[in-house]
Amino acid sequence: MCGIVGFVGKRGASPVLIEGLSKLEYRGYDSAGVAILDGDKLNVTKCKGRLANLEEKLKESPLVGSVGIGHTRWATHGEPSDLNSHPHTNEDGTISVVHNGIIENYIHIREWLISKGYKFVSETDTEVIPHLVDYYYNGDLIDAVMKAAAKMEGSYAIGVVCSKEPDKVVAVRKDSPLIVGLGKGENFIASDIPAILNHTRDIYLLNDNEFVVLTEQGVKLLTAEGDEIKRDIYHVTWNADAAEKGGFEHFMIKEIHEQPKAIKDTMTSRIMPGKPVTLDDITITKEQIANIDKIYIVACGTAYHAGVVGKYAIEKLARIPVEVDIASEFRYRDPIINERTLMIVVSQSGETADTLAALREAKAHGARVIAVTNVVGSSVSREADDILYTWAGPEIAVASTKAYVTQLIAMYIIALFFAENKNSVNSEEIEKIKAAMLELPEKAEEVLKHKEVLQKFASKTYMHKDMFFLGRGLDYAVAMEGSLKVKEISYIHSEAYAGGELKHGPIALIEKGTVVIALATQLGLFDKMVSNVKEVKTRGANVLGIAYEGHTEIEKTVDAALYIPRTHDILAPVISVIPLQLASYYMAVQKGCDVDKPRNLAKSVTVE
Repeated sequence: MCGIVGFVGKRGASPVLIEGLSKLEYRGYDSAGVAILDGDKLNVTKCKGRLANLEEKLKESPLVGSVGIGHTRWATHGEPSDLNSHPHTNEDGTISVVHNGIIENYIHIREWLISKGYKFVSETDTEVIPHLVDYYYNGDLIDAVMKAAAKMEGSYAIGVVCSKEPDKVVAVRKDSPLIVGLGKGENFIASDIPAILNHTRDIYLLNDNEFVVLTEQGVKLLTAEGDEIKRDIYHVTWNADAAEKGGFEHFMIKEIHEQPKAIKDTMTSRIMPGKPVTLDDITITKEQIANIDKIYIVACGTAYHAGVVGKYAIEKLARIPVEVDIASEFRYRDPIINERTLMIVVSQSGETADTLAALREAKAHGARVIAVTNVVGSSVSREADDILYTWAGPEIAVASTKAYVTQLIAMYIIALFFAENKNSVNSEEIEKIKAAMLELPEKAEEVLKHKEVLQKFASKTYMHKDMFFLGRGLDYAVAMEGSLKVKEISYIHSEAYAGGELKHGPIALIEKGTVVIALATQLGLFDKMVSNVKEVKTRGANVLGIAYEGHTEIEKTVDAALYIPRTHDILAPVISVIPLQLASYYMAVQKGCDVDKPRNLAKSVTVE
């Protein structure tokens, strides 16, 4: 959510900042701006709307200078507007600030600063920061930023420049992602790696309450007390083209096609025939697993849906009670947590604010925490006791696809690991599931060949205002994810229901022409699902059925059928979700929606 880029070097800052911000567009934003130092002059250009609007302004009135900060804003306090856009400055225009996050006590700070004679022009919480830095400034920018940060409560990543110290950028991070890029004669800050990957692969990963001073000559990391920090350099190994479209029209369709590789990469070295499942560096022992009396899986959005599948897999294979919770609700209901509790937090970015809060709540009560995340060095990976990385590679589209399927793979890996250590499933069954998992990349490739069928389906349904997804068991978990995808990128109102719940209310919404997608991959529930399909067909629904190859009897009750390769029932969600991703993508394309950057949404939700 929001994007920050900062640059210090010899070349012009403006092109570097714009390029970096373009790599962060996936995070979601509604305005953009830059502040650039030209000697002792600070110049700011910002505007509402897409980055292209800012680029046009800069073409008309170029900004000169080799030190600067840039920002893409997603509105939280104050509507999207030129005035509320970042960067924000102090009254005399000598200090400029970009900020991701929320300053929770900004009203108190604002009132206090007004009492000191400061004037405010925007509705944002961010505007208190340049005035607060100004209040404390006495010739030392890093000292002023440290004092200002000590007064602020909430989450933030902040970049600051000052015309009185035109050779540097000062930054600080607390509960909002920020990295430092190390170049030759130039240095960077950014919200995420893709913003600077064309310039450097060497970065520092900042921890909470750490400050950084960038100059052309080097980078200095400091604690809140001013002590210098020595930090190992993290070298990025993936290529910049992994964050490019690579010939595809959108990132989303590219990432859907990358799923076979992502599935394979996430299993590599962890799932091998005839060998125990491995969890990388996770050190949980057989005795500690035996001591677990409850598991919470806590996540948001798509990751929550992966958690629902994880609950089914862990309970079925490891026979440990599992509760799946929406992170934003978890800590407010006084959950029962103790040292016999295990929490699994799932977050693509590893920076999701609500998920981080739940993690900290669990640790405060003595629980062990395993993080499932796609981003090395992210906050959840550093704060959890154990980490299982999903090797999906960079996911740029706001609507998650390949990160979701790798989260499913992570859930199965954990479930099998626990089952092996508890001897809750015989070794023959475990080997059967592992063998089926190793076939998933090839089967995912097969599903992608059905895209023409889904394009035709989308062309007939994209103008509908409502859509329903039905499933039972694991199919219901997949139905929830399919429904979310449709909502996210095509703006069609959609709902997912367990098939058995139809008669308890939702069937009242079914009328002639209503679009229904019914999943029927669970063999033990197939006949019951067919009965549910008949119920909606009787009331005039237009039904697309998804079933295993060979189950052609579903054609007797649906308007169209799509068949997926047969796999172990417990693994079906990895395969059955792909047609739903493709259908939602093609509907969004037909409607002319901004597929990769859907309205009002952000890739990484770093504020509560």
